[in-house]
Amino acid sequence: MSDLDDIPLEPRLVTHAADVGPMVRLRRREQSLRIDDAAALTKVSVDLFSRLENGKGSVRFDKLLRVLDGLGLALVVGPKDHPWMQSVSRPRTQRPEQP
Repeated sequence: MSDLDDIPLEPRLVTHAADVGPMVRLRRREQSLRIDDAAALTKVSVDLFSRLENGKGSVRFDKLLRVLDGLGLALVVGPKDHPWMQSVSRPRTQRPEQP
């Protein structure tokens, strides 16, 4: 399981390609989609979808955009110093501590 599996999906600053996969997996699971159903919905192969979720191998940019759009996610590009961009949380690298 990923460090993001127990964290609600919210806007995050992506600094590494591997940061996208856990967000895609979380969104797919929120929609109760099996990986093969999500792949069919977004018109990509199960292999590509799996590689994307697991951060293994490369995924063409157009395919990434297709998956994001199909799951209701968006890619936002803007200046790092913009106030909204500054407010976006960074990916968490550790699970929150349990009480």
